[in-house]
Amino acid sequence: MNLKEVVKLADDLVFSRTGKHLNDLQEKILHGTWEDDDYKEIAKAVNLSEARVREVGMELWQTLSQELGKRVSKSNFRSTFSHFEQHHNQSSYMICGHTLYLTDIPNSTPSTEQKSNSKPTKTLHQDLSEMPELGDFYDRTPQLDTLTTWILQQHSRLITLTGISGIGKTTLAVQLVQQIKDEFEYVIWCSIDASHTPDEFEHKLIQFFSQSENLDLSATNPKRLPLIKYLQNHRCLIILDDVHNLFCSGELAGKYKPDYEEYRSLFKQIEKLSHQSCFLLIGWEQPREVTKVKSQNKPIRTLQLKGLDIAAAREILREYGLEEIDNTEALIHRYQGIPLWLKSVATLIEELGIDVTELLLDDTILLPEDLKEVLQQQYDRTSELEKQVMSLLARENQPVNLANLLEKGQLSSSDLLNALQSLSRRCWIEKQESLYTLPPVLKEYIKGL
Repeated sequence: MNLKEVVKLADDLVFSRTGKHLNDLQEKILHGTWEDDDYKEIAKAVNLSEARVREVGMELWQTLSQELGKRVSKSNFRSTFSHFEQHHNQSSYMICGHTLYLTDIPNSTPSTEQKSNSKPTKTLHQDLSEMPELGDFYDRTPQLDTLTTWILQQHSRLITLTGISGIGKTTLAVQLVQQIKDEFEYVIWCSIDASHTPDEFEHKLIQFFSQSENLDLSATNPKRLPLIKYLQNHRCLIILDDVHNLFCSGELAGKYKPDYEEYRSLFKQIEKLSHQSCFLLIGWEQPREVTKVKSQNKPIRTLQLKGLDIAAAREILREYGLEEIDNTEALIHRYQGIPLWLKSVATLIEELGIDVTELLLDDTILLPEDLKEVLQQQYDRTSELEKQVMSLLARENQPVNLANLLEKGQLSSSDLLNALQSLSRRCWIEKQESLYTLPPVLKEYIKGL
C-alpha cells in the first residue's frame, strides 16, 4: 500500500464517521506520520504550533480508532494500515454503518439490499458534561490497550485507575472514553465531591437512565427500577472521577467517610451480581475492597499508573525547549516521568534560566511552589502512622527493610505493616523486593516539612 492509497483509505474512514473529508492539516499529519516525522517536524513544515498539530492528530487517531474498532495511534498508524495490504484486497473495502468491513468483492458501495439488512444502530445516551476536556495527552498506548481489553473484551465490571496526583489518570480516562463510548448504550461521567452521598449518587444515575425511557418520575408515580436492573438491561459505562473524596482524611487509605459506607455495598453489588456494565473509578485512593487482583476470572481490576516512558516524557521537555539538554533521562527519572512534576520543574527552569547540567550534577531536587501545593493536598490526607513512616524513610539514603524500620521507629509491627500498605495504595512509596524507599521528590518534600 503506497501513501496515496493510505490517504484515500483514511479519507474514506473519516468521511464515514464525520461526513467530512480530510482537511489539509490532517493530510499533512498522515504524510508526516507515514514518513516517521514527529509532531515538531510536522508543525515546522506547516508553520503551526506543535500543540495545534498534536491536538488535530489526536482527534484524527480517535476518529480512525472509532471507525476501525481498534486503537490507532501515531506510533502504530503505519503498521495498522500496512496490515490491510497483507490481509485484504485494498481496492475492495466497503464502509457500512459505523464499522469498517474489508471484503473481496469488487464493488465497494453497499447495495440497497445490504443497507436494508444492516442491523439498526442502538440509541446512545451520553452525559459527559462533567468530563474535562482532553488536555495534553502523551502516549499511553499500553495502558489504553489494557483498559480497552478489560472493558470491551473481558467485560470487567469494576475497574480502579489509581496513581499519585498529576500522573495523568483523568487524561487517560478521557482519552479512553472518547475511544470506546460508542460501544455503550449509556455513558455518564461523574466527578465525586462532598455532595454525592450514596442516595444522591444512585438517584442521579437512575434519573439519567430513566429519563431516556420517558418514565414518569413525578411524585404521583415514584416507582423506579433499582440501579442494578439498569446495569443488567443495558450496556452502561459509568466513570467516577476523584473517588478519593469518598474517603476520610487523616486515616489509612480507603476508609469511607461517615454516612458514605453505602458506597461499599454498591461496589460489592457491582462486583458480585451479573450484569453487562462497567464502573471506572479514578482517584488517589481506591476502596479497600478493591485490591490488585491477579486472577483473570475476577470481574474487578486495578491499574496503577506509573510515570511516562522516556520518549513520551521527552515530549514534555521539548515543549519547554529542554529536549537538547545533556542527561535528559536523568532529569526524567528524578521526577519519575510524572507529567505534572516535569511541567512544574521545567517551567521553573525556563523562567529562571537555570543550568540544568549543573542541577543534575549536584543531585538537586527542585520543588516549585505549585508542586508543593499539590503534594501538600495528598500529604494532608495521610494518617499519623503514615507520617511517622514517611519521616523514617526520608532520613534513609538507601532502601530499608522491615526490620530496620521497626528498629529505628517506635511502631508495632502491625501498625508499620498497615502504614506501608496504605502508603503503597497511595503510590507514595516504592518497594524493591523486600526493601522500601521514598522517591527523591517525595523525600525532599518530607524533609522540608
